[in-house]
Amino acid sequence: MESTPSVSFQNNFRLKEDKSKNSILHRLNFEAMVYKFVVLSDADDSFVREFEFLDNQTLMAFHNILQEELEFDRSQMASFYLATDNWEKEEEFTLFDMGAGSSTMDDAILEDIIFRKNQKLIYIFDFFNERGLFIEYTGEVKEVEGREYPVCTNSKGIPPKQVVFGGSARKKYNNLVIADDEDEGEPEIDDLYFESDNDDSLSDLDQAETTDEFN
Repeated sequence: MESTPSVSFQNNFRLKEDKSKNSILHRLNFEAMVYKFVVLSDADDSFVREFEFLDNQTLMAFHNILQEELEFDRSQMASFYLATDNWEKEEEFTLFDMGAGSSTMDDAILEDIIFRKNQKLIYIFDFFNERGLFIEYTGEVKEVEGREYPVCTNSKGIPPKQVVFGGSARKKYNNLVIADDEDEGEPEIDDLYFESDNDDSLSDLDQAETTDEFN
């Protein structure tokens, strides 16, 4: 007995098929469409960036303009993910080819991966702390003659830090330091030499050493 494809699968297939037909028509008419995106951060509600891309540009172009706009260190790893309406990660697009089954930003053309209204993506730029940006496709408009794409059309708020030191890593480090203090009753070496209540003992020691040198 043959299984029947799910409704969601069928709907997504139809959306992709319709999108593909529209893309073909755009090419035949030699008209490039412009995709609009809004980028948000859960670290700061005031942070907003809006971008426009040509439909034939890739996620690599998106990565590059994000790095430039946010003044990030380009040597750091990053990935895009397609996301559900609840911001659950789906397919990943990496900077480099990671082997069999992987998809790269260079291969991800926007018109091929954006196939429904309010399509969501996640851009992870800090893998250690699982921090990223939340991206939503907001619509498309006609290309503006003379404008270079991609372009940032709206910029508000301070960008999130690319790398955050502390958090879970700092807590682990603090726990490790505390765990090493087994003998609470014994004073630390620094306490003996730098937190002594008896300053005379140190001066007496210096005087004794000086006397021994002359004897």
